[in-house]
Amino acid sequence: MKKLTLAAIVGLGLMSGSALAASAWTGGDDQPTNPLSCDATPATVAAKPYDGGVPTNPPDRKGKEINVVDVPKLIGIGYFNATSKGIADAAAELGNVKAKTDGPTKANIDEQITFIDNYITSGVDGILFAANDPVAIAPVLKKALEKGINVVGYDANSTPDARQWFVNQAEFNGIAKALVDNMAKEAGEDAGVAIVTSTFTTPNQARWIAEMAAYAEKCHPKMKWLETVEAQEDNNLSFNQATTLINKYGDDLKGIFGMTSVATPASAEAVTQAGKCGKIAVVGLATPNAMKPYVEKECVKSVVLWNPVDLGYAAMQVLRAVADGTLQPGATSVKAGKLGDLQVINGSEILLGAPYTFTKDNIGQFDF
Repeated sequence: MKKLTLAAIVGLGLMSGSALAASAWTGGDDQPTNPLSCDATPATVAAKPYDGGVPTNPPDRKGKEINVVDVPKLIGIGYFNATSKGIADAAAELGNVKAKTDGPTKANIDEQITFIDNYITSGVDGILFAANDPVAIAPVLKKALEKGINVVGYDANSTPDARQWFVNQAEFNGIAKALVDNMAKEAGEDAGVAIVTSTFTTPNQARWIAEMAAYAEKCHPKMKWLETVEAQEDNNLSFNQATTLINKYGDDLKGIFGMTSVATPASAEAVTQAGKCGKIAVVGLATPNAMKPYVEKECVKSVVLWNPVDLGYAAMQVLRAVADGTLQPGATSVKAGKLGDLQVINGSEILLGAPYTFTKDNIGQFDF
């Protein structure tokens, strides 16, 4: 199985149906992959120089109360309500942080930039963000750094020089391992599987898919990759695409990967309506609330994500450490309250940890 460029995808479209079904793996990118070990051996992280930004003449904030604003992609949805809760929990625990979440009500980069710019003008000590666009957001974040404001990202990064640190919820190869291992366990080592994603060029999903291909080739080589389809983050289209896969491949389809929080529940609904629960496994990325009905009915056994409450909590802890000067360029770890020591990776990223798998045993404990 080879990782395919978009040019190769076009070429595959000219092949016969049997050849396409046997070898197609669309949606991946052409960047190098780094599949994890087949067992639980941790990956070795190579040291890399700090590549984050540096604030200009920041005041001494060590131990002093700081005002922090959190500007996520958008407000009012369960996921960012959960990260906001984690930020508030950490601020209350620290005791010397005033934190608030504010931002656009839709994922609009121009509006997000305006919110950040307004808080720079009004005056804050720290900014937390989850970027709608990594490049477009960079100038306003650099403006914040130039004003001596501490800047930390989470969930969705900016260009590294536009913030000091980024809290990475999970590495791409870690997500890939969790998804593929769960699918092999549920559908079988030689299962025929398909993918419902948003678009072939969405950066994080293309990276996940490329890493899934590399990890499966290494650790589950008998798994059969049938097809990857686009669904544009649209619920109806995701359902229709999953239904088409079910009808197209029949008994050869043993599993569907959902690569978005929309595609996964829509695929589960398609499997439910087709009467295929227990015959077609659905494994994917989604929030627990969206998947509870399917998990509780045992139509879906596992949902892979990360704990966004912990993600927000970690981001706030990191910003406090930056403000106090206890997290400096070159550090290999940072203390993050109840989460313990978190590892520094890739120069200026801090890893929350391994992906979290929600199952029937634990999914009821979460509300987002």
